[in-house]
Amino acid sequence: MVLISKVLEIKVLIMNAWVMIPAYNEADGLGNLLSQIKKRGFSVLVVDDGSKDVTYQIAKQYADIVLRNERNFGKGFSLRKGIEYLTANQQFDCLITMDADRQHSPNDLDEFIREAASGSFFVIGNRMDVPGNMPAIRIITNKFMSWLISKVAGQKITDSQCGFRLIKREVLEKLTTKTKKFEIESEMLINVSRMGYKIKSIPIESIYNKNLSSKIRPFSDTLRFFKFILKIKNEQ
Repeated sequence: MVLISKVLEIKVLIMNAWVMIPAYNEADGLGNLLSQIKKRGFSVLVVDDGSKDVTYQIAKQYADIVLRNERNFGKGFSLRKGIEYLTANQQFDCLITMDADRQHSPNDLDEFIREAASGSFFVIGNRMDVPGNMPAIRIITNKFMSWLISKVAGQKITDSQCGFRLIKREVLEKLTTKTKKFEIESEMLINVSRMGYKIKSIPIESIYNKNLSSKIRPFSDTLRFFKFILKIKNEQ
């Protein structure tokens, strides 16, 4: 057992991982988040999604690479742009996506890497076992969406709306996505499942601060989600 643990630790040390963060008007806490990630030895790419504050300038101070959208295109567009850039220009073993709104803890990064080192190709964070201060309506919505995505994907995904994920390069090079907004997170899970990969869920810290504003628009984003699901079902 000790030998196996040592082997995994060695794999963690040699695994080349990038962290990618799409950001829109996140100047307040972005510098601290990026600083914590960099202290852990990760390379970081930030995609500034047309921010109107100084998000871009702060990202330039800390991140290894900063891409900038000319206007606010959406999270899906930014993720696709970042993935395309990294796969075309950088050598890496895996990519970790995080949100910029301080709801993901850099302390959990090592657990994602350990899971990848042990053989997982797609790892997603799970906040639902201990949701902490997550609002009740978000818990209910997340659980329902996760149940629905699990049915479509054909495997259990406990927290399908969590943007804290690790994806190995092998998967990224085969993965195609089309959506431009928040529904890209569901699209990824469904397409990865259809490619035959097991999605591994790991517990992460659930951080919710009532003083932090969410970029999610409950009505329009939920409506877009259901339109996306109906489209996917019709394509089966």
